[in-house]
Amino acid sequence: MTLIPFDDRDGFIWMDGKMVPWRDAKVHVLTHGLHYASCVFEGVRSYGGKVFKLREHTQRLIKSGELLGFKIPYTLEQIEQATLDILAKQNIVDGYIRPVAWRGSEMMAVSAQQTKIHLAIATWQWPSYFSKEAKERGLKLQISKWARPAPNTAPTASKAAGLYMICTLSKHAAEDAGFDDALMLDYRGLIAEATGANMFFVIDGELHTPIPDCFLDGITRRTVMELAKKRGINVIERQIKPEELSKCSEIFLAGTAAEVTPIGRINDQTFAVGNITKQLMADYSERVLQPS
Repeated sequence: MTLIPFDDRDGFIWMDGKMVPWRDAKVHVLTHGLHYASCVFEGVRSYGGKVFKLREHTQRLIKSGELLGFKIPYTLEQIEQATLDILAKQNIVDGYIRPVAWRGSEMMAVSAQQTKIHLAIATWQWPSYFSKEAKERGLKLQISKWARPAPNTAPTASKAAGLYMICTLSKHAAEDAGFDDALMLDYRGLIAEATGANMFFVIDGELHTPIPDCFLDGITRRTVMELAKKRGINVIERQIKPEELSKCSEIFLAGTAAEVTPIGRINDQTFAVGNITKQLMADYSERVLQPS
């Protein structure tokens, strides 16, 4: 497979209010967001030319900036319109959208109140995050040695770039060991999430999912919960211990990139790709084509 670098592509990126040629959408090496992780972002998808849950994603982007102590200098409506504009400019029908906001290079120190806040929105064609084969057999997850931090040690309710450092480390370690992804525990040793998606567990016909008190309450997560309830499936949000994995008949991920993807193995334990997972995969695929 030929790797196409993300800094060397044709097209445009919406950046600070303008359509900028893709290769010219650059920041300086002394940008505060690069050195001190003062950066937030979103992952959004377009299906059939329509953006799924655009309002919710835009609201979360703005809130994430506030949690990091800065205000994005565009209104919710302006960000939404910019998203639609770049989709049209790039002629994307089924694709991925990446809004990102960060502190600029006016100050290079921990204290950076006078930095300019930038916003860019890029979009590109997006295939399935995991291979068709992996989805059919169920992903293989390795339990990571890294833990999601406590909410009094990091702004865990934000989609902040710095919080994904341990996700990259966890996913790399898992892939090096022959797994597809990693399951991350939290600071208490409870099940949290995968590296970029929330998790659901089927136990005795009911759907269990961890309380998102130190990681993102995903937009896809909430959508899946709504779909399950419509099917009459009891959904329980609670703290889940790793030793409870032995009680699970099915496990799956839910996220914008992952969509609904079954889990077939965690460390040495195996799980079926069962009927509830298959039903919710189908329901989600149908839901994203409907108005948000």
